[in-house]
Amino acid sequence: MADTGSFLHKVFIEHPETVDETYFEHMRFAAGFSFWLAVAAGAALIHAAVPALCETTASTILKRLHARIEARH
Repeated sequence: MADTGSFLHKVFIEHPETVDETYFEHMRFAAGFSFWLAVAAGAALIHAAVPALCETTASTILKRLHARIEARH
């Protein structure tokens, strides 16, 4: 039988530690990242329907998110 503590550490703690974060710090970062990806997706969908709207919104958000990821590693 597998050690439950080891399993929980692997699933919830191991990855956040690789970016020098706690579980909750990592959750906050990932949730914020997810929020902005959803906003970018919405802007891209609006732009698809009406090309004159949100012309650079999605790409601007994605560039900022990319910069945040690059700054972490």
